[in-house]
Amino acid sequence: MDRPNQGSSYVPLWCKSNYSFLEGAGHPEEVVERAAALRLPAVALTDRDGVYGIVRAHGRARALGIYLVVGAQVTVEDGSCVVLLAQDRSGYANLCRLLTASHRHRPPAVAQVERRGGKPPLPAPAEGARRSGAQGRGAAPCVSWTEVAAHAGGLLGLWGGSPSLLAGAAPVDGVAGELRDAFGDRLYALVARHLEPRERAAEARIRQRANRFGLPVVVATEVLYPIRSGQALQDVVTCIRHHVSLATAGRRLRPNGEHHLRDPATFAALFADDPAAVARTVEVAQRCSFSLAEIDYRYPVEAGGMARLRALTLAGARRRYGGLVPPPVRRQLAHELRLIGELGYGGYFLTMKELVDFCHDQSILCQGRGSAANSAVCYCLGITAIDPVRMELLFERFLSRERAEPPDIDLDIQHHRREEVIQHLYARFGRERAAMVANVVRYRPRSAVRDVGGTLGLPATALDRLARHLAHHGEVGRAAVAAAGLDPEAPAVGHLLRLANQLLGAPRHLSIHPGGFLLGATPVSELVPIEPAAMAGRTVVQWDKYDVEALALFKVDLLALGALTHLDLCFRLLREERGIELEMATIPPADAATFAMASAGDTVGVFQIESRAQMAMLPRLAPRCFYDLVIEIALVRPGPISGGMVHPYLRRRSGGEPVTFPHPSLAPVLGRTLGIPLFQEQVMRLAVVAADYTPGEADQLRRAMGAWARTGALDDHRERLIARMVAKGIAREFAAAVFEQIRGFGEYGFPESHAASFALIAYATCYLKRHFPVEFTCALLNAQPMGFYPISTIVADAQRHGVEVRPVAVGASRWESSLEPRLGTCLPGGGGGGQATAIGGDRKARGASPPEGCGAGHGRWGVAGVGCELRGRGGVGPRPQGCGSGGTPKADPPPPAAEAAGGGWRDHGADPLPFAVRLGLHTIAGLSRAEGERIVAVGGATHLDGFVRAAGLARATLERLAEAGGLAPFGVGRRAALWQVATAAPPLCLAEPAAPPFAPLDLGAEIAWDYRTTGCSTHGHPLGPLRQELRAAGIVEACEVAKAAHGARLRYAGAVLCRQRPTHAAGTCFMTLEDETGLVNVVVWRRIFARYAEVIRTAPLVAVGGRIERRGEVVHLLAERLWQPQLAQPVVTAASRDFR
Repeated sequence: MDRPNQGSSYVPLWCKSNYSFLEGAGHPEEVVERAAALRLPAVALTDRDGVYGIVRAHGRARALGIYLVVGAQVTVEDGSCVVLLAQDRSGYANLCRLLTASHRHRPPAVAQVERRGGKPPLPAPAEGARRSGAQGRGAAPCVSWTEVAAHAGGLLGLWGGSPSLLAGAAPVDGVAGELRDAFGDRLYALVARHLEPRERAAEARIRQRANRFGLPVVVATEVLYPIRSGQALQDVVTCIRHHVSLATAGRRLRPNGEHHLRDPATFAALFADDPAAVARTVEVAQRCSFSLAEIDYRYPVEAGGMARLRALTLAGARRRYGGLVPPPVRRQLAHELRLIGELGYGGYFLTMKELVDFCHDQSILCQGRGSAANSAVCYCLGITAIDPVRMELLFERFLSRERAEPPDIDLDIQHHRREEVIQHLYARFGRERAAMVANVVRYRPRSAVRDVGGTLGLPATALDRLARHLAHHGEVGRAAVAAAGLDPEAPAVGHLLRLANQLLGAPRHLSIHPGGFLLGATPVSELVPIEPAAMAGRTVVQWDKYDVEALALFKVDLLALGALTHLDLCFRLLREERGIELEMATIPPADAATFAMASAGDTVGVFQIESRAQMAMLPRLAPRCFYDLVIEIALVRPGPISGGMVHPYLRRRSGGEPVTFPHPSLAPVLGRTLGIPLFQEQVMRLAVVAADYTPGEADQLRRAMGAWARTGALDDHRERLIARMVAKGIAREFAAAVFEQIRGFGEYGFPESHAASFALIAYATCYLKRHFPVEFTCALLNAQPMGFYPISTIVADAQRHGVEVRPVAVGASRWESSLEPRLGTCLPGGGGGGQATAIGGDRKARGASPPEGCGAGHGRWGVAGVGCELRGRGGVGPRPQGCGSGGTPKADPPPPAAEAAGGGWRDHGADPLPFAVRLGLHTIAGLSRAEGERIVAVGGATHLDGFVRAAGLARATLERLAEAGGLAPFGVGRRAALWQVATAAPPLCLAEPAAPPFAPLDLGAEIAWDYRTTGCSTHGHPLGPLRQELRAAGIVEACEVAKAAHGARLRYAGAVLCRQRPTHAAGTCFMTLEDETGLVNVVVWRRIFARYAEVIRTAPLVAVGGRIERRGEVVHLLAERLWQPQLAQPVVTAASRDFR
């Protein structure tokens, strides 16, 4: 990609993309593509106050062979701006430092408002500043002219255009002298034309001053959209940015459509009076030699790092393997360490080791996952918990010479304490060398409709109604518009459809990546600008994870995982309430009762296997060992489903189809999955064994699998794979079929190491649900938000398992949900008393013993548990019965409800369910933690008036407590409590006269009040009080659906828990409905969905008429008709959680 030569036509030097958030109207790639289509030799991308889109533009420019000039439009504190272009690497570093300084001047909260397109509450700026998007120091990013001059090295300055100081009436001598001294011959006067009459005076002033200060003139148009038709969208995003409608936007909008990229002839004609200035655009581009390809990124490395890494790895190996490291492990470690050293990645592994050690020292649960679990080094360092040697995982899935990118280690951390690890990383490397990776929030159908519709002046109620009819992804279609009661033929609605669809995928604002960190040996701000994040104590770079990956930069991922918080809280409850010391490493690895519960699909709240699809698969797979869970987690994925692998695997597992291999050499590769490839590692190993690929080539195949839909790169492997397999004696038909399976994996193929890492946590949570359901439920409530279901479902499921859940009550509830002894129960270790204990309390250990098998002698599963089960792979050693064999696994019969609820606690004759769960104040919507702690502090009050006086709470807070039933301990009902609070005179002294007599709430109303205030009810399900009415309408309960025969037709109604319409399901929608007796899975075929889309998408309570499909214990209701039942009283339900 060469710089333009002197004979070139012209180069556009002032171009903005939609990464000038809500100002430009074209993607960076579109700007580059349009420039290439116009046969321009180069193009500059100069987004407002950032280089957010430059990586995308860089990639597209390289592909098209057009030269990209890197720059930015920088806002100055006086409301004007200057365009700066990077001449060389030092200039680019100065630009990044300057942009970092510009964002540092505004408070984080204002920074977030600005990135979201908002306007901080400041006085309106001058017209020029308004046009440029500036809001003044302290609001929009801005720098002083002195700061611009201080960072001038290696930069070219284009000073001019209508929003510039050079074009205004104010004196500029001082600034001009400062800039000319700093930039020298690298400062140009910029003249821009957009056929606006008022530009003539500004241009005359610029030219006169350019002549006075000896500045060469260069010409441009301010490009805001690649083609002229983009004007309408640019008008809309301008209105969104300023929170105005098109009707009231006034001079905020550009007066014409002249802000597009021009072809050379048109541009030359526009500046026919100054051809020298046109030619000078090429001169400027020629002077800019910098390319993003020059970035020499270095990860922080300490002296002697590899020697230290080697020593730590070998010491960890001795710990993992009991002092004697097996020869295969030694060989694998030597191979990995050699490659890590050659590629210079040692510092990265040391960082991850240090983070894991910090977590362990601070008692923060963490676990590495993803492809890192393929590494023996990661396992020995304690980063991951899976033994990749015993599992025979392929290291090259994680790291190889052929892969031109750094390794990627994802560290899951319990989400309530992740911030501690983030701040430790900042403290360890410093703010200059550490910043979080950005996440670009883009327009989706609902946000596009709301924002575009607002600019068009459409009623907010109509837009909300339309938004409810739209999916989270896809286009804004005419059918949804009509279903929302809008006329698609109306001009305003037509504009809405067209513009909202154009806006889809455009950046809306910048946020923070879930946990990605960019670390540098030198200041990160020399690589990419850094901004303050909305969250206090965090900073974020202007690139997202795709940009970081495209430039092969190291990213440290610290990801929040609610399941680890759930486990930690549960372990603490067991220790504090029962005296049981339990952790991930000491959970029995092969508990039959746990697998029996999972095989029954009884997994609400269990990590990774609680979804509708997982619950439906569990009884069919009937897991009997840990590796069955690995397969379960990987099987319910788009890759195996679209690749046609699920049903053949299940048939072979059940004995309905023989286990065969196309060639004996593939038996070790496909043996554990019964001849069916399910994992990415298997595809890679298959290519190595059957097609003589090197491990690095196999990883390239794996990467091509993920990109084939976009690039077609997978087709490059087709003939090579098939020809090599045929040469090894494999039938061409099978070879072609294997390739189609690989294609079916697409980007959804799941790595075995990832599935195994998740299976560890899935098993642990499943074990706790089976043996300690009370602690499991309490911890799960306190770990919210997480998981698949609302807390109403968690509470109802716990109650069906015999767990007593008590409502919010002042004096009994803590901020967190807590445990209370049940009346008449024998507590473990002889404890007693009626005081609730929240997590973190100081209850003494009661000396009780855990269930059989719990203890310190079992070791971490990656060694003792998983390793033993997987040792039989390839015919070496025994294999557990029913695990990965061709026979039908014999599932233990599900235990009775009481046994299932309390199983595992039989010591000292104790009650299997000695505790009840008391809902915490955190469940009350709108109640802050500070308010909750004040309530807890005065919870000993015996009279409502005394409580109100002591707590000093706002009236609205007391009303929320009253509505939730939290004031019931004072002997007053909800309505009476509300009356007393609402009529209390300031300062909230309750009147002595009693409230007028209120009729008590009936059960349905009480449940409705619960749902409105806490999102759940301990008194029942919203449909329970209406059961008689529903039965009269011929509608059955969920428990009847579960017993119905295959082919039976029935009618059922339930609250919508979730809707899911996966892209691989050919338009089929899956719904999970709930009533007071359980859950029902509903399948809505595409044609039925089209007929009842409005009800499916919008109704919180749905009735379904249809046919039962039964496969063993797995039951689905195949919908034929759906409607919203009309009941005697309204039903309040929890909000559904809808998935793609």
